[in-house]
Amino acid sequence: MNVHSHIQHLAEEQPSAPISRLVAEVAAQCPGERVTLGEMTEAFGDRAFGLLILMLCLPGLLPGMASVFGTPMLILGVQMGLGFRQPKLPGFIARQSLKRTDLLRLSSGSSKWMNRIERWVRPRPGPFTNATADKAVGWLTAYAALMLILPGPGTNGPPAFGTIVMALGVVENDSKVVGLGMLLTVLGNLFATAVLVALLWFGMEALHYFF
Repeated sequence: MNVHSHIQHLAEEQPSAPISRLVAEVAAQCPGERVTLGEMTEAFGDRAFGLLILMLCLPGLLPGMASVFGTPMLILGVQMGLGFRQPKLPGFIARQSLKRTDLLRLSSGSSKWMNRIERWVRPRPGPFTNATADKAVGWLTAYAALMLILPGPGTNGPPAFGTIVMALGVVENDSKVVGLGMLLTVLGNLFATAVLVALLWFGMEALHYFF
C-alpha cells in the first residue's frame, strides 16, 4: 500500500478521529520538508474542503499573505458552493505547500489551542451538516475569501475567524459548530463589507473635493 492509499485508508477507517491526529499522520507519511495541498486533498477525501479552508485561512491572517491564500480559498468556496463533494484543485494551487514542521506543530500536543477546540468540537450531525448547508458554507467561504483579497484595515480578521470556526465544524461533522461559524462569518463579512464600502465612499468624496 502506497503512502496516499495508507492515509486514505486511515481517514476512511477513522472518520471521526480528531483532525490533529490525521494531520499528524499526513505529516509523518508524506516525504520531504513540505506537504502540498494536492497531497492533503487526496488524503482527506470528502473532509478535504474543511481541512484545506482551515489551513489556508490561518496564514491568511498574516499581513501581506491574505491575497496569496485568499485566492485558493475563493476557488475552494465556489466549488463547495456548487456542490462538489471533493476539491478539484488547479495544478498551480495543488502544488502549493506548507512546511511539514508547521503541520506537526499544529497537530502536536504543544498546540494547546487545537487541543481545547478538539475537546469541544465533536461529530454532531444536524441541520448544518447536510448538502444544502455545505453549499451555504462554500458561498460564505468564497465571500470571506474576497474580503481577504481586497485591501482594507481590519477587514481580514472577522471574516477569517468565522470561516475557521465553520471549517472546524465541517471537518468534524459538527452541526452546532458549523451553525455558529456561519453566523460569525455572516457578521464578519458584513463588517468587512461595511468598512470597504465606507473606504470607497470616502475615496470618491476625496476625489470630488480635489477635482
